[in-house]
Amino acid sequence: MIQEDIADQEKDSILEIVWNTIIDVLNYEIFHFGTEHPIVLTVRLLLFVIIVLFITSYALKFFKRVVTRKLQSDDKLKFESIFSFLKYFVYIIVIFGALDGIGFNITAIFAASAALLVGVGLALQTFIQDILSGIFIFMDQTVHVGDIIEIEGKVGRVEEIKLRTTRAVTIDNKVLIVPNHKFMTSSLYNWTQNGSMTKESISIGVAYGSDTQLVKELLIKAALSNTSILKEPAPLVLFTDFADSSLNFKLIFTMSDSFQAGIPKSEIRFEIDRLFREHNISIPFPQREITILNQ
Repeated sequence: MIQEDIADQEKDSILEIVWNTIIDVLNYEIFHFGTEHPIVLTVRLLLFVIIVLFITSYALKFFKRVVTRKLQSDDKLKFESIFSFLKYFVYIIVIFGALDGIGFNITAIFAASAALLVGVGLALQTFIQDILSGIFIFMDQTVHVGDIIEIEGKVGRVEEIKLRTTRAVTIDNKVLIVPNHKFMTSSLYNWTQNGSMTKESISIGVAYGSDTQLVKELLIKAALSNTSILKEPAPLVLFTDFADSSLNFKLIFTMSDSFQAGIPKSEIRFEIDRLFREHNISIPFPQREITILNQ
């Protein structure tokens, strides 16, 4: 009986030693910073933060799976792009909330890193502006993949919209990378937002005395001769001005792919030139008379 009591006391002593060792390890200070408002990081605090991050990560994945389950592929990609950015804010909030809940001095951290945070904020100002602009683009549907856009004089077909940048391909097959904040600070022309069909035009001047009705017929004929021009709506000719040396007209027509408008417009100009020569309609050019006075 006495031996059993001694054995129990030894077990209790061993358990107490192990427990005290665990407590000492958990309370071990990894680093200690500051005196008036010290910042102390212990093993227990580090383990707690890791566990909280693990639970948060699992919860975010579960939330993402539930939300995207019934979304279409395009909407799913948009949600994942926004989610990949917002989840970092969730992690930051959870970490600071957890630290504050167990008595960690959050105020001291902010006070010690205030200057650093200001510097980082200024350095990342454009980056954050791009991210927020990307979120607005996803939300208000300003631009879609496949749209033909014109921004700052550059035209391209949108191939990919990311959270920070939008990638487009120009007519000459060059890749155009547009920071998303450009869509918020510059005028954006979306050629195809109202549909794939767009109106194009060619301006031309003819000499005074030309048969204007014949000019109109020839311009329409030149437009309809091109297979890239839609028959409906029909091409339209406008008599725009009586200029100094010409009668000015504008040929307006509709195309289903304005991204490749350069080649059809060039072909129509060739045809206009041929028809005008055939019907003796001249295209004037500016002329000046110089008078030399002898003194």
